[in-house]
Amino acid sequence: MAVTRTGPLRGVLAVALLSGALTTRAEAHPHVWITFETTVVYDKGTFVGVKHKWTFDEFYTAMAIEGLDKNKDGIYDREELAELAKVNIEGLKDFSFFTFPALAGKEIKVGEARDYWLEHKDGVLSLIFTLPFANPVLEEAKGLTVSVYDPTYFIAFELAKTDPAKLSEGAPKGCAAKVGVPSQQGKGAPLEGLQAQLGALGVSISKTILVECNAP
Repeated sequence: MAVTRTGPLRGVLAVALLSGALTTRAEAHPHVWITFETTVVYDKGTFVGVKHKWTFDEFYTAMAIEGLDKNKDGIYDREELAELAKVNIEGLKDFSFFTFPALAGKEIKVGEARDYWLEHKDGVLSLIFTLPFANPVLEEAKGLTVSVYDPTYFIAFELAKTDPAKLSEGAPKGCAAKVGVPSQQGKGAPLEGLQAQLGALGVSISKTILVECNAP
């Protein structure tokens, strides 16, 4: 597969992602580190998607923003980063945005990313975007999970140390987003075997976000 850049370093993230997809598991090791925070979006009785904030490591940030300070003021504003944000989102689409939601172990497809932008703060880049579920998930449904990982391990995803998983405003008080194993699997054990499934892909269940409603 040939990969071309759209401009000097403008497509650096997309190029890295595409290159990572070609890396075999035996040879894989992280080249980019991302710390992520995920908000599960609730709307009118259903969970409708996720909002991500991905913060890149300093070394990668330095490469990605090179040449993008058009007015030379030392500040990388949203307008200056808009083209890179678009390239990033377009590249991520080919990899399902490294986001794998499921309901009782069955895949939930995602739609087109929206409301995306890049921000540069405290020396690092963060990509913020919303990813809708193709079909909303009812509040009372059991076993909603969201995993974020790169199967090739070209990119290392790590949960933010503070508040990595949450629900959006308006979510019922009896619902919560948490990291790790569910407190109850419920009738039929819909999440049985989840840890084994994720382990086979090289991702820990500790990096999986679980949504539980009316949990004790």
